[in-house]
Amino acid sequence: MMAHKQQPLYLHLAELTASQFLDIWKHYDSDGNGFIEGKELENFFQELEAARRGAGVEGSSINIGEKLKEFMQKYDKNADGRIEMSELAQILPTEENFLLCFRQHAGSSIEFMEAWRKYDTDRSGYIEANELKGFLSDLLKKANRPFDEKKLHEYTQTILRMFDLNGDGKLCLSEMSRLLPVQENFLLKFQGMKLSCKEFNAIFSFYDKDGNGYIDEHELDALLKDFFDKNKKEMNIQSLTGYRQSIMSLCDGGRLYRKELEIVLCNDVNPMK
Repeated sequence: MMAHKQQPLYLHLAELTASQFLDIWKHYDSDGNGFIEGKELENFFQELEAARRGAGVEGSSINIGEKLKEFMQKYDKNADGRIEMSELAQILPTEENFLLCFRQHAGSSIEFMEAWRKYDTDRSGYIEANELKGFLSDLLKKANRPFDEKKLHEYTQTILRMFDLNGDGKLCLSEMSRLLPVQENFLLKFQGMKLSCKEFNAIFSFYDKDGNGYIDEHELDALLKDFFDKNKKEMNIQSLTGYRQSIMSLCDGGRLYRKELEIVLCNDVNPMK
């Protein structure tokens, strides 16, 4: 009987290691869909409250709904009603170095695609373990955090266990985007694809980062990543490439000018359907 009262795993600890954090995540994300939600969220919240009170019993459940609502307002940063990995890392006292992995957000999909191209060094369409190690090493150096090879290996393996959903030992595009979430999906501002002139001009200006009057393949990759996220579609480098090629076929010499992009974003018939 005592065993299950200790079930809040490591929730009482002052600081969690990377592997303890992962154990907690896997325990509460019982269906393995990458979120703590519904009944999982209720269980997590009640056990966290009990652990924080230092008692192994639930105590009064008065206002538990209200307290959970306050808790979610504080930690559910994207207000989707569930807790994702990066949000859990802000709730639990995880060791400082490991937490750095979850403090990183790409400012936009353009930054995300730049990071992807930088660390997918062999252009395989995946971030393999050695490439992921390079990514984590750069994060730690950037933050001036001391680490050794053993710690770096532990972080790399833990991150892979967390985000490598299909267990192939590497991260595809959609898995990497859970590790390095984009702070703002620009296309979410335009829920319908019927755009006014003003809205379309805003989109064109946002993705035409160098302001040269056309969108090149790298800028289009960023737009497409946002498009996939907006429509909650899985993405991999192959599908991204396919869509890019079909859209770029509208244009001349690798340059997608304003008019061609307008066809893609504003017409009923478009290559992304």
